[in-house]
Amino acid sequence: MEHVHLAAEEDDLYSGYNDYNPTFDSEELDNDAGFQQAVRTSHGRRPPMTAKFPGTAIGGRALGTSFGSRMPMASSMGRPMTGAVQDGAARPMTAVRAAGYSSAMTRGSTFDPLGQSKGPAPPLEGKSEDTPDEKVKILEKKVNDLIEESCLAHGHGDLQLSLDRAKEAGRKERALVRQREQSGNADHINLDLTYSVLFNLATQYANNDMYAEALNTYQVIVKNKMFSNAGRLKVNMANIHFKQKNYPKAIKLYRMALDQISNSHKEMRIKIMQNIGVVFIRMGQYSDAITSFEHIMSESPNIKTGFNLILCYYAIGDRERMKKAFQKLICVPLGIDEEDKYIPPNDDTHANLVIEAIKNDKLHQMERERKALAEKFIMTSAKLIAPAIEATFAAGFDWCVDMVKSSQYVELANDLEINKAITYLRQRDFKQAVETLKTFEKKDSRVKSAAATNLSFLYFLEKDYDQADRYADLAMTADRYNPAALINKGNTVFVKKDYEKAAEFYKEALRNDSSCTEALYNLGLTYKRLGRLEESLDCFLKLHAILRNSAQVMWQLANLFEMLEDPHQAIEWLMQLITVTPTDPQVLAKLGELYDSEGDKSQAFQYYQESFRYFPSNIDVIEWLGAYYIDTQFCEKAIQYFERATLIQPTQVKWQLMVASCYRRSGNYQKALETYKDIHRKFPENIECLRFLVRLCTDMGMKEVQDYATKLKKVEKMKEIREQRVKSAREGSARGTRREGSASSDSGHSSHGTSAKGERLSAKMRALPGSNEPYEASSQRDIDASYVDPLGAPMERPKTAAKKRNEDDDFADEELGDDLLPE
Repeated sequence: MEHVHLAAEEDDLYSGYNDYNPTFDSEELDNDAGFQQAVRTSHGRRPPMTAKFPGTAIGGRALGTSFGSRMPMASSMGRPMTGAVQDGAARPMTAVRAAGYSSAMTRGSTFDPLGQSKGPAPPLEGKSEDTPDEKVKILEKKVNDLIEESCLAHGHGDLQLSLDRAKEAGRKERALVRQREQSGNADHINLDLTYSVLFNLATQYANNDMYAEALNTYQVIVKNKMFSNAGRLKVNMANIHFKQKNYPKAIKLYRMALDQISNSHKEMRIKIMQNIGVVFIRMGQYSDAITSFEHIMSESPNIKTGFNLILCYYAIGDRERMKKAFQKLICVPLGIDEEDKYIPPNDDTHANLVIEAIKNDKLHQMERERKALAEKFIMTSAKLIAPAIEATFAAGFDWCVDMVKSSQYVELANDLEINKAITYLRQRDFKQAVETLKTFEKKDSRVKSAAATNLSFLYFLEKDYDQADRYADLAMTADRYNPAALINKGNTVFVKKDYEKAAEFYKEALRNDSSCTEALYNLGLTYKRLGRLEESLDCFLKLHAILRNSAQVMWQLANLFEMLEDPHQAIEWLMQLITVTPTDPQVLAKLGELYDSEGDKSQAFQYYQESFRYFPSNIDVIEWLGAYYIDTQFCEKAIQYFERATLIQPTQVKWQLMVASCYRRSGNYQKALETYKDIHRKFPENIECLRFLVRLCTDMGMKEVQDYATKLKKVEKMKEIREQRVKSAREGSARGTRREGSASSDSGHSSHGTSAKGERLSAKMRALPGSNEPYEASSQRDIDASYVDPLGAPMERPKTAAKKRNEDDDFADEELGDDLLPE
């Protein structure tokens, strides 16, 4: 206790706190002569130290520390300082040595507390794969990988690869079971893995339309009592029977699955009952289907079930229940939030950003699709039941409109009214359609534009172009960006032959809606009328990229290439066209004409023959085929074609003369004589017939030759008198015209000139021999065919456009314009 120092009251408790060993005063090292000498010379070097005592790194020399020469700090508890030398006693040894140091350290050894100088650690000892447990684990991993590959292949659309992987997974799984049995671990079979393998295999069989194999695989799962909830798979089995149209078996399996699913799975039970109702509809058992659908509508109503229930009531003709079902349908909650929440407020920037982010997200898209589907079902139901629930169609539609106005689908009321007008159009009641549409002239702009567009379209079809133009202007005023209104306006300008202005309207419609095919088609027609064939060709090529199988577009392309004097390209487009419309006689005849112009008679004959087979009343085709057989010296075959022409044009003597000529050419003079006599009875003033009668009777030595010769002279004289009268009348008219000085520039043209096509075909005809020619010879006279083909294409018209309210609905307002037939 003699070393314990008790602090007196007047002593400073913190005395010596700032004392330190002057050895560590680095600021005074520059003035320390001994330190500077040691730095400049080797004075400070010492021999290596050797350990004298175990557990220490320094021998008998005391190590100078920061506390070696410091005065002991006074403490209130009297505890001696650690490391302090008191009364010359040596510093005691500590029990824990410093980290990284040992008594065995020698001079030159490195500081390596982590033992990194010993090199890398030896590799871990691998587990042997020969053990049964390891083999089982490896097989399980392979099976899981194969199932995953099968699912991924199905997701990529490779059904065959998916089935192959599923089969391989089944083989691996059976090998795994055998491996477990051999190792004595049969009790530890992985049932979940077995279930996954079988279920995936059955699914892939069904996806590849291998229904028998799929049913067998599902049966294996269902019969195994060890698989829990396997009864649900009877729904999949029932679906397969439904695809195979085995409806009684499907009903049985659906009901078995329904019995095995508890009431807690309400949604699953509803879906199964809906499937049962659909199967009953396919079987024609509408009463049973109504039972299922009514239960669903009372428990968990939805749009599809309500629509199917209306169809069933319509099938059995129950008016009152149709009305009740329609009321239930429009009351089904959709679970969709109001659209107002997507309107951004002007004052909250953060809220604006959030609304902009969610305005077109997946959830909002799903909501829009659900609402569009509900509107489609409601519109279709209203148009279906409107004629059936009341005495008249209009009364029924008005009832549906009143019900819709009092529901959450109030905006559909106007659409129903417009569809009411379209239904009038389908019934050919144009007056009622126009009156219905005119009621919308004072509605809001959207509805007014739709109604005015349809009115313009109707008046255009009725060729009341002034009214069509007025309503087109009204539709454009209500909605300037309505492409259908712009198209109708362009059409009214098009029929007035102001093609430049019409093209501007079509271009504006395309700027508002680049996918408007009617505007692009009409623009191509306009450029064609203006003679800008290259620009027209560009329009129709773009249109072909959109409408790949449009026959009208292909026909226009072929016609443009023909006008551009590229018959090979025209033939290519027509060949594509007949793949779409293989029985169109106009296309086949056009192909025959192009091959004939190229000099390929055999191909031309083939296509003309096909055209005649599908439409045996085209006089141009009949004329060409008859001329072809005459040129190839098969006059007997040409007779049937000219007889057909005689039936089509019984007042045209030339076809009957051609029949007689064919008989004469083939050597059947008696039949030719009878034909000429029949022609003379019908056309007694025909000079050609009388000439041939005179020649035939002369050569055959008949007594009637003198009568026919007398008649021939009289007819020829009458013809000369008529020609002189006509000639004198023309000369008098020409003198009067010259005196008046009003000669028309086009007076020399015929008012009924033949077409280029008729001229080419007529040039092929060398049928009527002259009066002084032998029977085998043929004259060079042309046959003038002035018959108008009843199925010929009308003048090219622009496509009209009606305002479409529901493009997915078969009964919705659609374009009712005339389809353009091939020219």
